Amino acid sequence: MNTSAPIQAAPAVLTPIPALSDNYIWMVQKNGHAIVVDPGESGPVESMLRDGLILEAILITHHHGDHVGGVRALQQRTGARVYGPRHENIPLRDVPLSEGETVDLPGTGLRFQVLDIPGHTAGHIAYTGLLEPGRPAVFCGDTLFAAGCGRLFEGTPAQMLDSLDKLAGLHPDTLVCCAHEYTASNIRWALQVEPDNAALQQRAQDVTRTRALGQPTLPSTIGLELDTNPFLHSRRADVRAAAARQAGAPLDTPQAVFAGLRQWKNDFR
Repeated sequence: MNTSAPIQAAPAVLTPIPALSDNYIWMVQKNGHAIVVDPGESGPVESMLRDGLILEAILITHHHGDHVGGVRALQQRTGARVYGPRHENIPLRDVPLSEGETVDLPGTGLRFQVLDIPGHTAGHIAYTGLLEPGRPAVFCGDTLFAAGCGRLFEGTPAQMLDSLDKLAGLHPDTLVCCAHEYTASNIRWALQVEPDNAALQQRAQDVTRTRALGQPTLPSTIGLELDTNPFLHSRRADVRAAAARQAGAPLDTPQAVFAGLRQWKNDFR
């Protein structure tokens, strides 16, 4: 009788790779294959492609240069397929995507659902799925940040609020894999909006310790963002009142509150 234990598949390894001044390129490694999300430059990814690791796919959330700058060099070196938003100009894109479509990556065994999340750009998308059973993640580019959200370069406040609502509806355990190390600055602003938020106060202490060690503050989780991100609190009375005081005018709808919060954050130093 064979009494040996079954072979366990190696878990997925999720890595935020620092790039440019404050970007993260996300890499997921599994089964000797890897994917990367939003490679703003190629060098940091190329340094990770060792010991036979095969780059299977490059996933792009939106067209900005700090998210696509490394695509050409990586694709030419590795032959990886490039996936990106259907309605944006993505270099060397092989597979155009929009909400409702699925990305199947047999090398890593990963599968992602695509969400349309316009606001930061007109065609911005996110990828959400299980890195392994019980470990959901979302790669959301510059839409939802840790204690923040992206600026509105091409979309409207209503679009961005709808996109944030969509992300906020994911499971609370979902890992939030956004693309910038903005957390400390975002929290300083968030404490101006919600000074009595105990969860936010604790997060500020945790982030200070993490950054003092030179470590990433990401990934976050949807649950943590629901507790500490003012941009997800546009329907709360205390946040509405704070935004109205800052704006010097009544803000009668969640969209107006969100727009007030976004302008407040734009002006924050």
